[in-house]
Amino acid sequence: MIPSAVTISPGPRLKAAMALAVLADALQLIVFPFFIEGGASPAADVLDVAIGAAMVGLLGWHWEFLPSFLGKVVPGVDLVPFWTLAVANVYRKSKMTIARGSMPPRE
Repeated sequence: MIPSAVTISPGPRLKAAMALAVLADALQLIVFPFFIEGGASPAADVLDVAIGAAMVGLLGWHWEFLPSFLGKVVPGVDLVPFWTLAVANVYRKSKMTIARGSMPPRE
């Protein structure tokens, strides 16, 4: 197994991170008029910083969170559910790391 790899179990931390990501993405879509300004919206920036901090606290640091955070400041692109996609991708990569680590080495 790769020493720097972080494995994530489908336990309460992942479930909380996914629920938080879906809630944040839904909030930005449902409360659309408040978040439409993209980079000029302080409310969206505060929400994204808080969600980013919560994700790092729940799942640890992952590169997937950086594009999620940066994509939210671009008008129009901020309508993509980046936080939900980031959490799903972190879990997917964690499962791939576990699968590779449990396989016998090739000769």
